[in-house]
Amino acid sequence: MNDAYARYCSIRDLLGIKDAEVAKKTGIGKSTFSDWKSGRSTPKEEKMRKIAAAIGSTYDFLTTGKNDVIEEIEMSVQLHSKELFEKEMIRMFNDLSPEQKKELLDYAQWLQHKDSGKDQK
Repeated sequence: MNDAYARYCSIRDLLGIKDAEVAKKTGIGKSTFSDWKSGRSTPKEEKMRKIAAAIGSTYDFLTTGKNDVIEEIEMSVQLHSKELFEKEMIRMFNDLSPEQKKELLDYAQWLQHKDSGKDQK
């Protein structure tokens, strides 16, 4: 496994996505990823740039491993994590009954009031 592929895999795994998702997002064939994994070939610059962008990285990081983009990668992971969390919270909220939604809203308002120091109990 070459270094660029190892860096790609690390980021991809942190994001919890699969090669097929990156392939679909970039329009790059799945065979490119399997050839890259097996060491038969490395994606050309244009494809590598698309792959990097799809996983929130840069071409330079994937190809050289320069650490000056680690902060960008961490931000990308945080953004993807936040999006996944928000989607899951919305799904869970939508599964609640109207009574449960009201109870949850009342509790959230109580917490907000409590945290603002206005709770006299």
